[in-house]
Order: sequence, then structure tokens, then C-alpha cells
Amino acid sequence: MADYLPLRALKAFEATARLGSFKKAADELHVTTGAISQQVKTLEDILGVKLFHRLHHSLELTDAAKAGVGKIESGFDQLSDAMQSIRDCDTQAALKVWVAPSFASKYLLPKLKHFSDLYPKTDLSVFASDIMIGSGESAEMIPAKLFHKKDIDIGIFYGRGEFKDYRADKLFGVEIVPLCSPKLINDSFAPLRNIQDMSYHNLIHDDTAHEGRPDWNGWLRLAGVDDINADHGIRFNQVSLALDAAADGQGIVLGVKQLAEKELQSGRLVIPFGPEVALGYSYYIVSLKETQNEPSIRAFREWLTNESK
Repeated sequence: MADYLPLRALKAFEATARLGSFKKAADELHVTTGAISQQVKTLEDILGVKLFHRLHHSLELTDAAKAGVGKIESGFDQLSDAMQSIRDCDTQAALKVWVAPSFASKYLLPKLKHFSDLYPKTDLSVFASDIMIGSGESAEMIPAKLFHKKDIDIGIFYGRGEFKDYRADKLFGVEIVPLCSPKLINDSFAPLRNIQDMSYHNLIHDDTAHEGRPDWNGWLRLAGVDDINADHGIRFNQVSLALDAAADGQGIVLGVKQLAEKELQSGRLVIPFGPEVALGYSYYIVSLKETQNEPSIRAFREWLTNESK
């Protein structure tokens, strides 16, 4: 029986069980009531069990039918999804993704080949820019009309998840940690072994103009340290530049751990000590509500969400 699936009979049974009537199932499937009844009888003969108690004016599922009907319904849903996936993969599509430059270079870029391999018929355009967000402004305030104006399909934004005009799916919560080159750990003059040793090294600052950015003053306060000047050091207006400077041995940066994952894996950056602090902000993948289910948008959202687990 495993080699033979009587799909017509299974569909007739599923529709009858869901609608509670041979006639309603027949109307939905555009066949006669007699055809539905015969298909259900065929399935009963194949399985060797009764599927319905045929009452005077109604049908009632038997215990055997109740045990399997949910899985049959789920199976047809999965078949429908599989058919749609096949259609989507054979359709050429263009997808424009807006993303901040540092997120693009440090997090998204190393992963993009995997998406292209999975969806070779999707022409991906990455629009890396901070222009859509004003100085100090929250990404959650970006009006939907800017998506239309710039032909953006998907945005990857940093915030608290309150995106009024969008569907927003969380990628990951932001956690900040000190990051530095292994050179500083092994520095012959002032090896970086604990928080107090930070006073002998430059602090690298992320001066990106957005709310919720990592801040040395706040981190040192949480670490219980009040005798280190949190304002000295080198400042950059791009996260990627701050991370690159730290990897080059120019100082210690307070960075988002997830954006430094490539450098941490390669050993160019290390976490010399804690604490690791959650900022209460996250990265979200967002799209307009009216376009959220377009095949290429749905595929990219599901892919990146899975990559970020």
C-alpha cells in the first residue's frame, strides 16, 4: 500500500471529513455526489476500515478516520506548498534589498552565495545606504512611501520591532561585547588580560548616527568600572570601519557580536572579557504588508530568518 496513494479517493475523503457532507464535498471538487461516495467507498476498501458512520441526515467520522484525517489534511497542504515552490523556482524574479552598509558587508555578504545557489532565478540587488534614515532617527519611523519611491522590496532594519506599516520578522537580538585583535592579548608592553588593562589601549567608538548604538560609557557602568575614561580613543561613523580597526590591532571596540562573527571565526578578533550586554534592540527583516507574500520576498525572508537562527 505504501507504493500506491489513491489521491482522488484521499481528496474525496478529506473534503467530506472537513465539510461533513458528500454533497458539499462534491460541490467543492466539481463532481457528482455519487462520485464522492464511490471514492470514499474505494478508500474504505483499500484500508479495510469504515471511515464514516452514515447517519440519517449526517456523517460522523469513525475513530479510525479521526486518527488519520489530520495528517491527510496536512499532507495536501504540503503538496500545495511544494507545487508553489516548484512554480516559484522556475520564475525569473528581481529583488531589491535595502540594508545598512556595515550589516551588508559584515553579516549579509558572506551568506549571499548560499541564497543565490538556492534561488538562481532571483536577480538580487543589494542597496547599501544610510540615506533612508536621518541622523539619530529610528528605522521604525521610515514611511512606507519610501519603499515605493526607491523600489525597495525588503529592508533590514535595527530597532525594537514597532514597524507600523510593515511585516517585521526578527532576525536576532543585539548583544554587545568588547572585541580586539589577539595582538593586544599578547602585547609585550601592556597585555590586555582584564578590564583594568583597557586604560593602556585605545577605545574604538562606533559613532553611527542611530539610536541604540553600542556605548562605552554605558557598558563600563554595567561592568562596575568608573576609573577609565570612556571618551578617549578613535571614532568611526561606520561599524565596519570600527571592527576593521580593532582587527588591525588599533584598539578595543564595543561591537555587536553577530556582526563580527566572520572575524571571530577566523581569529582576527577575540572577546577578551565580558560582560556581554543585551541592548534591547534587534535586527528585523521587513517588507510592505501588501507585498509580504510575493514569492521572491517570501523566499528571501524565510532564507535569512533561517540563516540567523
